Amino acid sequence: MKSVKNGRDGRTRIIEGALRRFSQDGVSATTLASLREESGVSVGSFYHHFASKEHVFGVLYGEILDAYQKEFLAELVRHDDAKAGIEAIVAFHMRWAGEHPEKARLLISERPPRKHEPGGAEVAEARRAFFKQVSDWWRPHMKNGLLRPVHATMCYVLWLGPAQEMCRLWFAGAHTPTEEEIKDLGEAAWQSLRQRS
Repeated sequence: MKSVKNGRDGRTRIIEGALRRFSQDGVSATTLASLREESGVSVGSFYHHFASKEHVFGVLYGEILDAYQKEFLAELVRHDDAKAGIEAIVAFHMRWAGEHPEKARLLISERPPRKHEPGGAEVAEARRAFFKQVSDWWRPHMKNGLLRPVHATMCYVLWLGPAQEMCRLWFAGAHTPTEEEIKDLGEAAWQSLRQRS
């Protein structure tokens, strides 16, 4: 049943409210009462949709991660050239963070739900499928001697670690990245990941 107040159903309002609260206060500092207050739903309505704060977080994290990964892969497969692909993903990441600061803050600052936690199994499966698709793009460039053979974790750290740190500074209000700096981050990622002769 939709709310007469704003036309959005209770589940949507809870998810939207949770994004605001988690992004602003962090998951651990957010209470169930503050989630209900932010979304304007009753206790009964909350428990109709979610079993706990952790359940809300697991669902929200999974939805944000899914959207980010789909856009990441859509950007990546547009590039046949290894250097262009590496640099384009850094630019995409920074652009996405700027367009979705609350969502980006959650992905950057909160650990993903573990497999035994609500949403954890789905997040783990999404990551597995995502890394397989990234590997499918990476492998031909590696075989052609353009990209280094690196473990998925190291690949992520070298590719987006500096961009993630720039986002943390950005979200903290310490520094707003310039277009030139974003280009520099892309170039640094390429230098870290390219095959050296």
